[in-house]
This record gives sequence, C-alpha cells and structure tokens, in this order.
Amino acid sequence: MRYYPSHLEEFHGLPVHTFGAEGDHTRALPEPGSVAWRLSAEWDLDFEPLWGRFLEAVDTEEVTALVVGMWWERRTERGIDFALDLLTAHARRLPNLRALFLADVESEQTEISWIKQGEVTRALRAWPLLEELGVRGGEDLVIEPLRHDRLRTLRIESGGLPQAPVRALAACEFPALRHLELWLGTPDFGGECTPEDIPPLLTALGAHSPELRHLGLKNSDIQDAVAAAVAAAPVVAGLESLDLSLGTLGDEGGAALLSGQPLTHLRALNLRHHYLSDALVQRLRETLEPHGVDLVLTPVQRRGHYTGARYVAVGE
Repeated sequence: MRYYPSHLEEFHGLPVHTFGAEGDHTRALPEPGSVAWRLSAEWDLDFEPLWGRFLEAVDTEEVTALVVGMWWERRTERGIDFALDLLTAHARRLPNLRALFLADVESEQTEISWIKQGEVTRALRAWPLLEELGVRGGEDLVIEPLRHDRLRTLRIESGGLPQAPVRALAACEFPALRHLELWLGTPDFGGECTPEDIPPLLTALGAHSPELRHLGLKNSDIQDAVAAAVAAAPVVAGLESLDLSLGTLGDEGGAALLSGQPLTHLRALNLRHHYLSDALVQRLRETLEPHGVDLVLTPVQRRGHYTGARYVAVGE
C-alpha cells in the first residue's frame, strides 16, 4: 500500500473551504472564522490575482486558518517564496491567523518530491501568534533558527528532507510546541539526514520544548537508527504518542525500542508500514498492550516483484 498525501479536508479543527471554487461567486461565502481558507492557483487562475480577490472579498481580520495550494502557473513552477512574499506583505491584515499550511497539493498536480519550498520560517516571524505550521515538500526548504513562543504544531511532509532544515530545527526554541512531525524520506528524493542528525534534534526538543506530547519521525530509510535514538532520548518520557511509521523499520529498530527506556506510559505507538518479523511484533504486543498502549502495527504490503529491499511509503 502507498500513502499519497491528499488535499486537506480539515485544518486546525476547521473544514477547508476553497476560495474561488466554482459557484463561489453565486453564493454567500462562509463566515471568515468558520473555515480554513484554501487558495490554489490551479492551472487557469494565477495566485497573485486570486490573493487580491481574497483580500477584497473576505474580512481577513477574522480569518484564523489559511491553506496555500498551488501558487505557480503552468509555465513556471517557482518556489513558494513568491507566495510567501504576498502573504507576509499583508500579515497585518490577518492579525488573528493561527494556522498556516504551505503546499496543499496532490500528486496529480505535482509529486511531493517536486514541490519547491523556500524559507518557511518567514511565516513564523510574520505571525508571532501562529500556533500551527504545516509544510509539504522538502526541495529548497530553508529553516532559519529562531525562537517562537506560540507554535504548538509543526508538520513537515516530504519524500526527502534535506539535512540543513533538520539541523536548523535543533537550533530553534519552541517552548509551546506539543506536536512535531517530520517525514525524513530517502536520498532517492532529496533526503540527506543521517543517524548522527537525530540525537541532537531529540536533545534540543528535550531542552527547549517541555510541552512536547507527540513526536513523529517517519517515512525514513534510516528508521532503525531513528528508533534507536528515540529509545535513548529523555524527551520520550514526556510524550503521549510516538509515530515511527511509513519507513523501513525492521527488527533492529524494533529491538532497540524494547531494550531502551520504557514506553509503557505512551497512549499510542504508530509503527504502520514496518518490516518487523512476526516474533518482534508479538514481543511489542506483549510488552506494551497490557499497559493500554494503542499499537498500530500494519506491516508493509509486499509488491508482486518484491526482492527483499525495503522502501519508504512516500517517496516521489
């Protein structure tokens, strides 16, 4: 089974409404704070005039959640800095913005590894009250080290995450952060993280994010090494849920989880899309389920021409 990223139907607890969709001009728009507004250039509607229409038609002072779809035109697939220029230039017109998702696109529009990102921490500087930031795509992704006192959720989906953003996250301070999810990916699609990059990130989270309750380090072809680092990281003691799914986790990583610090305090452990043996799966169940841990242990679905090689769930 493959796990293709799809359009958001809900964001920040609100239903997603696509501004400029067919029929919008003939019916009343939703109340500004009742939906997460999605703006997407598609193929026949450029992003800049769409953004201008949105500013005119919607009371943006009441908008709390914004979802950016396609920002490029058919002729040029430029990076997201173009859209961020427009958004941050009008930051004062969205004083109540609390959630932003960048690149809500599906594979029919462009593959996740082809999405051209940019310096996304500009959004955190523009909106110091932002609580949730989601990003899809890793190419050209830049994170500048900073402190942000209100961010509670950070999610970065990718088929391959460059090394620099991961190291930059280890230099950030997010004291309110409760949910962190990183799709590390594979070198085949731009992933550069090594096992040595994970412990400093976990150490930084323990030092600077005392409210962290959910950690997802997933979709990685170094998932065994990630599991071993997590098993030894003090930050895990404060978690309620742990997600190591979608990657190449095998018995080495599974054994590390069992031999490391206790995980019996977790409410949930997600190991979906794994390469664990039946014996290791049974050991995990016997160790954790009696303590009420909700285990997700769906194995990888072997392909018809499966040769034994492991693969991540989301690559191209």
